[in-house]
Amino acid sequence: MAFEALAEAAERWCARTPFQLIAAEESERRMDFYAEPGVSFYVLCPEASCGDNFHVWSESEDCLPFLQLAQDYISSCGKKTLHEILEKVFKSFRPLLGLPDVDDDAFEEYNADVEEEEAEADHQQMGVSQQ
Repeated sequence: MAFEALAEAAERWCARTPFQLIAAEESERRMDFYAEPGVSFYVLCPEASCGDNFHVWSESEDCLPFLQLAQDYISSCGKKTLHEILEKVFKSFRPLLGLPDVDDDAFEEYNADVEEEEAEADHQQMGVSQQ
């Protein structure tokens, strides 16, 4: 895909996330992203003809460990789109951005149901032991 089209796709993605595309260098095929509070990363885009994968990295020591999920995803089998990679990066950075993990909501609902059932069971047991 032409770099200009990738940059446009990145801009569309940024419109739905806290990130901004702060630099797009066609000569290096590099796009830099930033979001408050100091979360930054960059993506190196492959040439369409060379068959390489995208590459994500951060120059911030605080951000780098959070990119492991996205890096593992890129290196797994199959071609990935820029949008898929950016979504993985966003998911990886949710804790740094102060956003709940998308999987946490399902766990909290499940956990609340379990706690309610345990509380009901405790009340029933208390009633039995008092007789």
